[in-house]
Amino acid sequence: MKYITIDGDDVGRKITSFYLNNDEENLYQVSASLVNAADQIAQLLIENGFEIVFCAADGVVGKSGNCFDSARLFERIQGLPSNTFTFSAGVGSSLKEAYVALLDAKSSGKNKLCDYTIK
Repeated sequence: MKYITIDGDDVGRKITSFYLNNDEENLYQVSASLVNAADQIAQLLIENGFEIVFCAADGVVGKSGNCFDSARLFERIQGLPSNTFTFSAGVGSSLKEAYVALLDAKSSGKNKLCDYTIK
């Protein structure tokens, strides 16, 4: 089984800024954009044989028993029309490994994929 965890980059900072600036309109719009982006990412994963484990806010987690090209899948995620945000992703043989790979991607530049199953 392989897991992929995908998370929006710097989303919390944007949301915090809207709160601090009393910007209700942009807070609403970012929420709607995130829901749309997460739904599109989840749908893409489902179309590629994944089972969705988690889909909320700016994060999606999927698992698959099939082989998949993580780099190609990540390119397709980046190319989704709803993505007004960048996303980082981690792939691993367990939830923990995928999450650590995600942390690696975020700490080494963001908008990246780290696949711990190929190391």
